[in-house]
Amino acid sequence: MHIAGMDPTVLDNFELDLGHGSEIGLSVSIAIMMLAVALALKPEHFKSLADRPKVFFSGVVAQLLILPLATIILCWAVKPHPTLALGMIIVACCPGGNVSNLLSMLSRGNTALSVSLTATSSLFAAFLTPVTILFWTSLYEPTASLLKEINLNVFEFLLQTFITLAIPLIIGMLIRRYYPKFADKIHQPLTWIAFALLLLIIVSAFTRYWDLFISIGMPVLGLTILHNGLAFAIGYFTGVFSGADKFSKRSLTIEIGIQNSGLALVILVTALSGFGGAAAIIGLWGTWHIVAGLILVSIFRWQDRGITNV
Repeated sequence: MHIAGMDPTVLDNFELDLGHGSEIGLSVSIAIMMLAVALALKPEHFKSLADRPKVFFSGVVAQLLILPLATIILCWAVKPHPTLALGMIIVACCPGGNVSNLLSMLSRGNTALSVSLTATSSLFAAFLTPVTILFWTSLYEPTASLLKEINLNVFEFLLQTFITLAIPLIIGMLIRRYYPKFADKIHQPLTWIAFALLLLIIVSAFTRYWDLFISIGMPVLGLTILHNGLAFAIGYFTGVFSGADKFSKRSLTIEIGIQNSGLALVILVTALSGFGGAAAIIGLWGTWHIVAGLILVSIFRWQDRGITNV
């Protein structure tokens, strides 16, 4: 897909280089985030598995399988620049973001279902995200060729992401299991530390490459909105086909449409050469999906106007 107003060679030549120190910082921030996620995991976070198994499993399938598949189909249809397609696929393979739980609560959705799905997708992500990225990129020839061009070391990629994601998760689960009081004590501080570190690095990157991000990012905003809209639609129709009630449909819509773009950026920069087009897509996703989520919250609450005790 040719994007008006943008020279494709800009995407071909630009790689996001944050420096070795910032790349380490990104990996550390996501490792701390995964540790914090595991520290907070409790049996009640998976209550929707028992309460609404059909709706729960439909949400898991939509998150882990349908969204990446729909992303590949979208790439076949619109034929974006390979680096843009790479960013879209990476985002689609990442788990739901924790902000989805807040948006689900604000929309008067089924917050318990949202928390269950976020926890489950985070667990799966620790072990499957690098594998799914390799699998789905291999199904779209331009991204498959792109990764061949950079001579991606598959074993190194899998090992690096496993160390960053799975090991902190395992450690956190062990701490939660054997030292629950300690887990409760350090969970919140670690969450804020990880968030602050990630935000600092992202702001630094945008400051450093501001002009390039504007020239790359703004023309692809439409593609970002289209892709994110597709994700929200998948969530909504997952609720329809699984027979979910109104409040669970809201949570499914938000859960599938809100992705962990911070994790996507870490994977891109530390393991996949930091392609500028992919960085633009991921960065725009990280901003737009919150804007779109808040718009949905407003719509859902507008639908409840005049209804008390909702």
